[in-house]
Amino acid sequence: MAMRYKLLGRSGLRVSEICLGAMGFGEDLGWGSGKEDSRKAFDAFVEAGGNFIDTANIYTNGTSEKMLGEFMAGTRDRHVLATKFTIAHDKGDPNASGNHRKNIMQSVEASLKRLNTDYIDLYWMHVWDAMTPEEETMRALDDLVRSGKVLYVGVSDTPAWVVARSNTIAELRGWTSFTGLQVEYSLIQRTPERDLLPMARALDLAVTPWAPLGMGVLTGKFNRGEDAKSQTRRPLASNRLNERTRAIAREVEVVANECGRSSAQVAINWVRQQPGVVLPIVGARTGDQCRDSLACLEFSLNDDQMKRLNEVSAIEMGFPYDFYRDRGRWLALGDKGDLIDNHRAR
Repeated sequence: MAMRYKLLGRSGLRVSEICLGAMGFGEDLGWGSGKEDSRKAFDAFVEAGGNFIDTANIYTNGTSEKMLGEFMAGTRDRHVLATKFTIAHDKGDPNASGNHRKNIMQSVEASLKRLNTDYIDLYWMHVWDAMTPEEETMRALDDLVRSGKVLYVGVSDTPAWVVARSNTIAELRGWTSFTGLQVEYSLIQRTPERDLLPMARALDLAVTPWAPLGMGVLTGKFNRGEDAKSQTRRPLASNRLNERTRAIAREVEVVANECGRSSAQVAINWVRQQPGVVLPIVGARTGDQCRDSLACLEFSLNDDQMKRLNEVSAIEMGFPYDFYRDRGRWLALGDKGDLIDNHRAR
């Protein structure tokens, strides 16, 4: 197994092709891992060549950042550390959340202290607040980059039009633009293919999908009746359980048996083999779990397996894509459309 590295979007930053998700580092919320298991997962990732680590200021009430600060002591510069702002860190303060300048500045200072570092490699806007002007957010982030506290910025869980508008504003004004896009993306959640992923390819944004295992659904454990307890602890998993997702999980298991691999490895590889720069965020609660997930790097899915997984998980693209396929293409290109070689085809 050899970890490879990819460029983070339009930047020259080299990041490992798998990103370690540290959302479960800490047990403050009643789930996740203690310090010993979290350290083993971190060490297993680093030993495999991983350098890209993702957390957030609110993960396990800040414990995730604190643990990473301890784990990285003495080797900080070898890691590409990503954390986030936006989500409320003080429920009683209306300004302790959102994407406005005050919250950004307060959040970055608090994260730097918890992480025990003087800079953040990649600072994510965690979620769109549908309120703060894009100009305010992008200028505040540019100030952080110019100050040296942040090196690159990214955007998560935000509509494509907001991301595109934000980067256009930043580029026109000479400010720092987003280099990465974080979205939920997996075999059971393919709606980003409608606009977010095409936008990322067009703007050369690296994509870091979260929940590539569909909150555990794609491991097949729920089809086997295992881990019922986790459905209570992690309601997001049970919210994704239905006949469609169970059928997808069954096909993943069929492919896994063909490959002699785990369902988790197959599900991660389906994401990893998508076009563009796609860097799955893989969470791990133990060292063994981390090593099992990283074993996805030892093989690839063949064309037939990708085709079957695509078919069982297919979604309706909706307007205007279906319209273009059925009528719009002819209207736009005329009778000679099939004779035009388009090197920019998407």
